[in-house]
Amino acid sequence: MIISPLKIDDEFLVTIKRIGINGEGIGYYKRQAVFIPGALVDEEVVAKCTKVAKNYAEAQLIRVKKKSSHRVKPACELYGKCGGCQLQHMSYEEQLAVKRSILIHAVERYANMPLPVLEKITFPTFGMKNPYNYRNKASMPVSQDDEGLLVGLFELNSRRLIPVENCPIHYDGVNHVIRHAVDLLDDFRVYPYNAKSKKGTVRHLVVRQSKTSKEVQVTFVMANDSFPKMDALARELMQACKDVKSVFMSINASDDHEIFGQTAKLIRGKETISDNLGPLKFNLSAKSFYQLNSEQTHVLYQEVKKAAKVTKNESVIDAYCGVGTIGQFLAPAAYEVRGVDTNEDAIEDARKNAKLNNLDNVSYDVGDAGVIVPKWIKSGFKPHVMIVDPPRSGLDTKMIQLILNVRPKTLIYVSCNPSTLAKTLSKLRGQYKIDYMQPVDMFPQTANVEAVVRLIRK
Repeated sequence: MIISPLKIDDEFLVTIKRIGINGEGIGYYKRQAVFIPGALVDEEVVAKCTKVAKNYAEAQLIRVKKKSSHRVKPACELYGKCGGCQLQHMSYEEQLAVKRSILIHAVERYANMPLPVLEKITFPTFGMKNPYNYRNKASMPVSQDDEGLLVGLFELNSRRLIPVENCPIHYDGVNHVIRHAVDLLDDFRVYPYNAKSKKGTVRHLVVRQSKTSKEVQVTFVMANDSFPKMDALARELMQACKDVKSVFMSINASDDHEIFGQTAKLIRGKETISDNLGPLKFNLSAKSFYQLNSEQTHVLYQEVKKAAKVTKNESVIDAYCGVGTIGQFLAPAAYEVRGVDTNEDAIEDARKNAKLNNLDNVSYDVGDAGVIVPKWIKSGFKPHVMIVDPPRSGLDTKMIQLILNVRPKTLIYVSCNPSTLAKTLSKLRGQYKIDYMQPVDMFPQTANVEAVVRLIRK
């Protein structure tokens, strides 16, 4: 039985040794790991214990006794209250170094690789010139206070909504449209939905803006269709905000964690807005998945293209293809690209985008890659390169086994979660060598770490 040296509400002094995967400082008090949000490496801090678990403790930062040279003043007045960002107190140069370190230590831990080897094959993080105003989409819950309707983000580890009117990581145009949309919801007396009482109507406000065309797409997510003046509200929003080119409504009557309902109905304007990634153009419908940082997405896909090294004689599988962005980025250099995704709407968009970009060597199927890809192989298709870009949960056992069965010459893993990436790499290392890892900062000011990993068949 392990007895913790700390008890709840104990105050203690500790030196921070590294940054954890969620952006918290990690120190060791009498050999017990303690996680302290807001603390930086090499800082001596006074903290108050808030939780004691079997192998670790959590604590609240009380004061910094010895300050890091990388500590900076956060740009947002809500930082520390809103749970959207975790690293605004850290210089951007240090953020990039920390994200590389998080990636390395995750792979060292789960894939059992020597630290000197990982240091050699992991490159410096690709960062941004301006690490603010980069997010092209906001999905904001709607609530109410004594002064009227409000939108915001949830406090960290809480369902308490923190009102946010001008988020510094969103595009300015997104913030502008959100403010007008909330005012109109208030004017039209559309009340927020309450999951406990089952009363009210509006649940979320989703606003997306194209980086290249500046077009804005707005979706009002409702709990029911009891609001009869949606067309009038949409008309007034488009008159007030000229960049708004389409307004949708989606009904989500479920109290699960999904934002959108099954469908999104066009109320006014165009079915899609368009955005460019390098030479390619993509039309985006309301429910289309699209990377949230357009500038860094181009950097990310350029790295995927570089890592894939695909030639005109080689075929590519784009698993988890979504609306087809990665595969279409590689298609001009390849013999053939085949994409697969379980989302039928995404595949429909991918096919339309392939036509839009005049790509005749790209095709798509709806379904589970574990079912679809073996059918391709059985019909004579021979993939040389496979791209996987899974959700944060990573590759499941079935997908890992599929890769080991198909054995493409090159595997490119685009990861948004170092822990699940590392666990998967441990299962692939028997047949694949990790050539290199390239972290890309898709979400500055947050603890999110994206990486492109190139694996070569042994």
